Amino acid sequence: MTLRRGIIAAGNWVVDQVKTIDRWPGEGNLCNILRQEISGGGGPCNVLFDLAAMTGDIPLFAAGRIGEDDAGAWLRHEVEKRGIHAGWLKRTEGVPTSYTDVMSGGGKRTFFHCRGANAGLDVEDFSGPLPAAKIFYLGYLLLLDRLDSPDVEFGTRAARLLAGRLAEGFLTVVDFVSEAPEKFRAGVQAALPFIDVLVVNELEAGNAFNVRIRRDDDSLDEQELVRTARRILKAGVRKWVVIHYPEGACLASAEGELLRVKSYPVEKIVGTNGAGDAFCSGILYALHEDLPILEALQLANAAAVFNLRHPTASGGAVSIAELRTYIQRQASIVEERA
Repeated sequence: MTLRRGIIAAGNWVVDQVKTIDRWPGEGNLCNILRQEISGGGGPCNVLFDLAAMTGDIPLFAAGRIGEDDAGAWLRHEVEKRGIHAGWLKRTEGVPTSYTDVMSGGGKRTFFHCRGANAGLDVEDFSGPLPAAKIFYLGYLLLLDRLDSPDVEFGTRAARLLAGRLAEGFLTVVDFVSEAPEKFRAGVQAALPFIDVLVVNELEAGNAFNVRIRRDDDSLDEQELVRTARRILKAGVRKWVVIHYPEGACLASAEGELLRVKSYPVEKIVGTNGAGDAFCSGILYALHEDLPILEALQLANAAAVFNLRHPTASGGAVSIAELRTYIQRQASIVEERA
């Protein structure tokens, strides 16, 4: 039996125009742009760029749609210069490459998004033999118009796509974007039985079943967090449900394991753009290397810390060696204080 290696990341490919602002203005008011950067964005772009910074030992494959414009050419160049295979990143005539104006300041962010070429991504874009990778990642559902559309047999086109990847022997990993609860219920429930590992934040997890994991005072409802993780598993997720939130992360497995860890301290948050994707890159690395669940959450949390130190979605990514050194240092600090 051939050992499968590599990660295919498919879904939203975006050019982020990140503007760091001094405050969020009211309607008709003014704020100052302190800094501006252009970077790749979207789930597959962010996790692949993070993984490329982590290690050169895992084959990485980009899959999705970009436009036949300067933004698409720039994005493909950024992919290739990191050693990521770009053969499944297809250029589409007549539509722009998706882009997002990201307003980042005060530890918060807001997105103004143009769906562009991503809206046309469909099951047929993955016909033909895909690389014999180990993991097929898809992100973000509920922001991929064609894949989110109904399918008579599977419920949604995305569910059909994921079912096909499972049949081919891939481990499927999925992330969702924050959307209205009614859209979550329609899109999430169809896809869950074809997802091995679901990685979402606490708001997205709650939206899947129209429950609130945060109370009115913004504190975390820990009982609802665990209840929702287990409910998502019961609804069909095959291996892990991983929920991340500013205070930490929770992993519930189909084997009955439940693990919660606290976040590492962050001295100063420069930007939160891509923090959830950085967390997901740590989970993907751990899944690919068959690491224990505690190490998976530690790597994911550490990757998120380094992301928060940079305004762009993947500019803060570091090597796996640096992540492990950071994790060990945090453990030694805890031991010293104990």
